[in-house]
Amino acid sequence: MTASVRATTSAEPASAHHTGFASLIAGLATATFGAAGVAAGAIGLFGAPGPVDIGWLLPLSGVYLHLDPLGGFFLALTGAVAVPIGVYSIGYGRVEHLGRLPLALLPLFAAAMMLVPAAGSVTTFLLAWELMAIASLVLVVTEHRRTAARAAGVFYAVMTQLGFAAILVGLMVASAAGGADRFTELGTLSPATHAVVFVLTVAGFGSKAGLVPLHAWLPRAHPEAPSPVSALMSAAMVNLGIYGIIRFDVTLFGPGLRWYGLVLLIVGGTTAVYGILQASVATDLKRLLAFSTIENMGLITLAVGAAVLLTASGAHAAATVAMTAALLHLLAHAAFKSLGFLAAGSVLAATGLRDLDRLGGLARRMPLTTSLFGIAALGASGLPLGAGFVSEWLLVQALIHADQPRDPVVALAAPLAVGAVALTAGLGVATMVKAFGIGFLARPRSELTAQAREVPASMVAGMAIPAAACLVLAVAPVVLSRGLRRALAAIPVSRDPAFTGLGATVRLPGLPGSIAPGVIAATLAIAALVVSTATWWTARRRPAAQILPLWACGTDQPNARMQYTATSFGEPLQRVFDDVLRPDTDVEITHLAESRYLVERVAYRARISDAVEVRLYRPVIRAVRLAARAVARAHTGSVHLYLAYGAIGVLIVLVVAR
Repeated sequence: MTASVRATTSAEPASAHHTGFASLIAGLATATFGAAGVAAGAIGLFGAPGPVDIGWLLPLSGVYLHLDPLGGFFLALTGAVAVPIGVYSIGYGRVEHLGRLPLALLPLFAAAMMLVPAAGSVTTFLLAWELMAIASLVLVVTEHRRTAARAAGVFYAVMTQLGFAAILVGLMVASAAGGADRFTELGTLSPATHAVVFVLTVAGFGSKAGLVPLHAWLPRAHPEAPSPVSALMSAAMVNLGIYGIIRFDVTLFGPGLRWYGLVLLIVGGTTAVYGILQASVATDLKRLLAFSTIENMGLITLAVGAAVLLTASGAHAAATVAMTAALLHLLAHAAFKSLGFLAAGSVLAATGLRDLDRLGGLARRMPLTTSLFGIAALGASGLPLGAGFVSEWLLVQALIHADQPRDPVVALAAPLAVGAVALTAGLGVATMVKAFGIGFLARPRSELTAQAREVPASMVAGMAIPAAACLVLAVAPVVLSRGLRRALAAIPVSRDPAFTGLGATVRLPGLPGSIAPGVIAATLAIAALVVSTATWWTARRRPAAQILPLWACGTDQPNARMQYTATSFGEPLQRVFDDVLRPDTDVEITHLAESRYLVERVAYRARISDAVEVRLYRPVIRAVRLAARAVARAHTGSVHLYLAYGAIGVLIVLVVAR
């Protein structure tokens, strides 16, 4: 017995040492890849790098990389997200004892994501996309011993492969009809072919971006993945779904017809409202942030759709402002959402909890994490001094200043889109107040939160980097002006009028309206300084206060049961949007043993599931199961027969495309 105890004790430090070394290597590799991505993206954004053709690496087509300003923008953005997550992972891997496989895959996942915007051909793009999907899937099922993680992995695998199939077919049709594989050599598509490619690619890329109704994987996978992986997926990977839409459906094949923009506008607005509604009633911190990601991807898609629609109606200045709002909000979301997930990971590492109903009191136990999450919450709420404020303001201005008299579709769609953005912003404030106020500022609701400690310095440093980016985006977006202009010039819907105003004062090109984020920040800072100084001066002149016990309805000290929980905070919103959320409620009444007419206890339970998943996915899954049983006879186990099926399918697609 003694020998076995000693062996176990001596093995633990060795295992911890290996884990710490592995997390150090993985974190440094991820941060290094990220820094290289930022440098390469900057070259693509501001320079004119030549293409890289590696013919021997992939049969028949090879690997072809070519960076233009649009690809450079997304490459730099992905790399910028990977740098702080790599720094954060150094400490996180030690605290959470991540295995060697997830630590080894983390930098590879970052590298695969950075290959996507660098691809210069359809084949290379599809290869990089599938590498990214496979790496992210393995990372999602890191804790595969838990049932929830396995279920999330299966759901994510199905959704991502269905999305890839749609992208594959869409780009095969486009490549066959355009007569080339490389982006720069693709010819013009006919209107019918363009419409087919648009529908397929929007469905495929929309599933990766989490657009409704293809969003269901996101709130499942993000909470179950390790927090650095959640941050990479939410702040970088979903952006590449937007990149695919902009690259192929707006830039490469042209913005197309007016209904293309209208479809993106409707899908984006629906996604934004539905995502924030689900976030407002969520009690799992990481699930709340996942639904917030869906909301923000919806806002960005709405902005892209508005740019396409306004271009088709002739309102080019407003279209430029809308596309600027989309790109700027991509940057802002990457900053505050990576910070939010990293802070949630710190809370999980310190307490082992994600449930807001059991959190609280972290402001005293984890002051640095609390402050950093507050910056993320401010950015997600879209309020002044938040990272998302300027971009959302630009989006609203683009919709307000749309040239409505010329186009009745724009005259109807623009006010509805403004209403969707306003509703999303209001619910976003309530959601972040719930997450920050109840999860961090309230009293501890469990012993685990009462004993929490601040996370290691490397994790704090990893969170501090996106926090600094949030402050820059909120106060001085002028530092991004040159890069945004280069990216906007590469997109047809925003290339005509030059966007002249991302300086100290943000001015709209050819439209009335301006805003000065730096002036707003300075005014608020001066006001806070004046109030605090006046309060201090008044307190000095008053006589010494007598300390008396707080009156709390006869109790000595208020406790956690006297405060709102996350569930009770979101309950009024749940009642207002009951028809959309469709909660499953249950009332259980326990009677006294002496008499069934006397009640001993009443238990009320409310479970809010994803209404889209329940009403859309479950019937589809049942239909697929029936269809699978019908075609089961074709599954003979012969690899040659399966290859023949695939070859026949490819031939059919090529013939149809021709």
